[in-house]
Amino acid sequence: MLRLCSAVALIAGVAIAAAAELGVADLLATGDKTTEELAAATNSHALSLYRLLRTLASVGIFAETSPRVFTLTPIAQCLRSDSPDSLRAFAQFMTMPLSWNGWAQLTHSVRTGKTYSQTAFGLPNLFEYLKTRPEEAALFDRAMTDLSRMNAPRVAEAYDFGRFRQLVDIAGGQGLLLATILKKHPKLQGVLFDLPAVVERARPLLAQHGLDGRCEAQGGDFFQAIPTGADAYLMQHIIHDWDDERAVVILRSIRNAIEPLGRLLLVEAVISPGNMPSPGKLLDLEMLLLPGGRERTEAEYRELFAAADFRLLRVHPTGGAEQVIEAAPHEP
Repeated sequence: MLRLCSAVALIAGVAIAAAAELGVADLLATGDKTTEELAAATNSHALSLYRLLRTLASVGIFAETSPRVFTLTPIAQCLRSDSPDSLRAFAQFMTMPLSWNGWAQLTHSVRTGKTYSQTAFGLPNLFEYLKTRPEEAALFDRAMTDLSRMNAPRVAEAYDFGRFRQLVDIAGGQGLLLATILKKHPKLQGVLFDLPAVVERARPLLAQHGLDGRCEAQGGDFFQAIPTGADAYLMQHIIHDWDDERAVVILRSIRNAIEPLGRLLLVEAVISPGNMPSPGKLLDLEMLLLPGGRERTEAEYRELFAAADFRLLRVHPTGGAEQVIEAAPHEP
């Protein structure tokens, strides 16, 4: 039974990624279509495409309304590229060669502690790999924005960001989380800080949100220096990418930049103790495989903060898989 459930989950995930890559949901957004019409539009083999869509329809993604005619279902809406809740890029990312091949090497990573990038390419982590592959890097950015699109409203509601003067989103990608928070708090000023190439891709999106005058985009390296003078610094799903040694380097960069009464806010999955189920425990294996980081318990975050001269104040639930972990500089 376990083998059957595992196979179903694996096949369904790969099938979803294939439909996302082909853009089937975008084509069905204008109305029901036959398999032959979809095959012509996607340059696909009609019978093979039908078999793919039939499989997905059996799990609620698309529906066959008459023989070989398909329609969108509510679940399939998230595979549209123009959907407010789109997860199309994330679905594509999950079968990107690095991610897909990495999971096949989980046993090797468990035995050696090495990431798939180290084993296959001699590169230390996912980020060094992406530096040499701009198309995959752009897909990764879009996939992370898809995840942020789901998380951002919960995070914005879970914590009172309106108490601050300026919020710096470190490694904020395309800026969706920061934009969500700034829209909720009109007096708050923002800084989006990420690698120069990422920031350039983010500027048009910030303009679309109408935040040009309230949000500055800066390129840089958080291992070197962080924009100074803000009273709040935010990182979403960043510290979990790194081992303790590198994480402390990042946190110390923030410690050098933050105001004495400022706040550091991490959006991360906090591991539940014991045998309690936790999405973070599953995500922890992906951190092992790809970036080489780890998910942490509240106690481990407390220790990590202390090593960088911060103190953990509180963990704020968001109603989702992640929490807002609030820390402050140690008092002199």
